[in-house]
Amino acid sequence: TPRAPGDRVKTDRKDAELLVRLLLAGSLTPVVVPSPTFEAARDLARAREQVRADLARIRHRVSKLLLRHGRVFDGSGSTWTQAHRRWLATQRFAHASTELAYLDYLAAIDGLAARREALDERLSRIAQDAELWPTVARLRCFRGIETLTALALCLEIGDFARFHRPAQLTAWLGLVPSLNQSGESETRGGITKTGSGYARRLLVEAAWHYAREPRIGVTLRSRHDGQPEQVLQIAWRAQHRLYRLHQRLRARGKPGN
Repeated sequence: TPRAPGDRVKTDRKDAELLVRLLLAGSLTPVVVPSPTFEAARDLARAREQVRADLARIRHRVSKLLLRHGRVFDGSGSTWTQAHRRWLATQRFAHASTELAYLDYLAAIDGLAARREALDERLSRIAQDAELWPTVARLRCFRGIETLTALALCLEIGDFARFHRPAQLTAWLGLVPSLNQSGESETRGGITKTGSGYARRLLVEAAWHYAREPRIGVTLRSRHDGQPEQVLQIAWRAQHRLYRLHQRLRARGKPGN
């Protein structure tokens, strides 16, 4: 609660009176207090996100080490596949110190990948909890959102009912453009990036799936089984709306990102 710099007297009575005045003025914001089980699941989901970030950093270090020595993977397909991993295992270096550093990087990658798989398996079981599964199952109806993404969004956002309008949710996630307005001057900048960066990254990744034409494939159809018709209609309309928005922005010359 706001307090004046010169106010050095703090008592329970004064705190109660201040809370009552702020409540009558509409200056208090209600918050959702998660259950201990919910908070514990959130800790595990964030631990998985930290492992993912660590794995990406180690992989970048391996790529840069190989690039410094002129080693470029020329196999078919993308990197960090099984074929690429076999190619990495064949690389040798003239100096023992470089060889040791390279092997240490590979060991770190294998360890982090194993930790990520173990966390994924545990989070998949947590997602089926009676408290979380109804929301997770509905989020899975949307294109680009699978079980782990739906679970992380559910844990980061919490109670969706506290947002009465979509604009309130996007503002809370920091997905609305910044605004600098004075008089007749109005300047809009990049998104505010407030709130949960984890949830915002997941939504941005999911949004890339809507650059393709709307369709319901076999995998997405299986996620629709047993879900309310209203949710399926919202998910289908979202495909059309976001695809049109993507096409319109690209036609205006906006960059892909």
